[in-house]
Amino acid sequence: MKLLGPSVTVALLAHAIYSWGTYIYHNAIVFGFLRTNPVSTFVQGEDIQYIPDTVHCEDLHYHAPSKTLFTACEDYPETRFQWFPPLTNFNDSSILKTYHGSLHVIDPETKKSQRLTVDNFDGPFITHGIEVLTNPEQPNAVYIYAVNHLPNPEPVIAIHPPPADVPKARSQIELFHHVIGTTTATHLRSIWHPLIRTPNDLVATSPTSLYVTNDHLYRDHGPMRFMEDMYAKAEWTDVIYLQFSLEAPSTPAETDAVAGVTAHVALDKFHNANGLGHGRYENEVAIASAASGVLSISELPSSPLSKSSMITVLNRIEFDSTIDNPSYFSDPYAGTADGVDHSGFVVAGLGKAHTLAQTRKQPEAKDPVMVWFAKPVKQEENGNVIWEKRLLFEDDGTRIRSASAAVLVAIDPEKERGKRKAWLFVTGFVSSSVIAVKVDL
Repeated sequence: MKLLGPSVTVALLAHAIYSWGTYIYHNAIVFGFLRTNPVSTFVQGEDIQYIPDTVHCEDLHYHAPSKTLFTACEDYPETRFQWFPPLTNFNDSSILKTYHGSLHVIDPETKKSQRLTVDNFDGPFITHGIEVLTNPEQPNAVYIYAVNHLPNPEPVIAIHPPPADVPKARSQIELFHHVIGTTTATHLRSIWHPLIRTPNDLVATSPTSLYVTNDHLYRDHGPMRFMEDMYAKAEWTDVIYLQFSLEAPSTPAETDAVAGVTAHVALDKFHNANGLGHGRYENEVAIASAASGVLSISELPSSPLSKSSMITVLNRIEFDSTIDNPSYFSDPYAGTADGVDHSGFVVAGLGKAHTLAQTRKQPEAKDPVMVWFAKPVKQEENGNVIWEKRLLFEDDGTRIRSASAAVLVAIDPEKERGKRKAWLFVTGFVSSSVIAVKVDL
């Protein structure tokens, strides 16, 4: 066996040290280890507003045709700290017998929230990611898809502690139908498949098909989940493609949730697949690797039914914090006033994510937030896109605790003396309310 010469050995060692040094420094930035004193953006008077009755709303969607915001909220502050599988809070599922989450509609003009009364649904609702899709056969109505983190119904979970190979949660997706302008929604069905393990966020491509992210392989708190978060090469999560009927057929052999549901892996070997959002075009989506602080701009397959057709990652945008659910802001006033198109991606995240392991069980804690905006400025010959990134808003956790979703709603330039401004709506998985902040575009 031929030994490597001293110069080669030194070069390899130097490369390894450089690679690990770069990785460690990147993690220190993203998780906020170097962010000792979180900053709060100065906002004047009425330029920040708090929306009542929006407690612990993890996701937020702007439905442009109806000019309406949709969200799913936990409503009762204590629930998140007793039972919320995404934070590995499995303290007491009995609280779900009393307190349920709900769907909310927010008017971006009045900054008021309306809870929807849901027909045909009386089970626990532990809210997380949502998706809103216009009903193609009824333009004044929408389908709402929402993750629901239910306790595992298997009797074995009554054993304390439960066996290690039995999940404590059996999360599923709820499908609702809502007519715009009304205060009710109808539950159409529940959706479950064995490939839905740790669902986080959703993108629907038709009323009966959607993509869902699984954000972790390891479901409970411990060293392997810590490694999964901290090590960017722990590419152990995936994106699942689901097909289902609008109404679940009842069969003797299947529960309503699994009846008529098929699924396959549409993207695998992804680090911490978390938020999922629509992009600039019909077949473009953005996938957030939360713990890496990376947003992957991706293309959906032209033949999603084929199990060999996978999502293609086109390019990546790196941010200096963890990130969560992405949204795409399509500028309705592009080219007017200042003559600029201000369209781009909005992502929200945590300023000091490394403290979440402690604060996840502390109702009175603070989790600083950072909200970013990225717009394309140049496309190179090889197809790679150059993105301009800037920090839109940050807070030390006083005005809003945690940020998992943010959307921009443009303000007519005529109302702002020709200036380009927008309302930035920010929400978090443990925020006491959605906030609206007026920002410059």
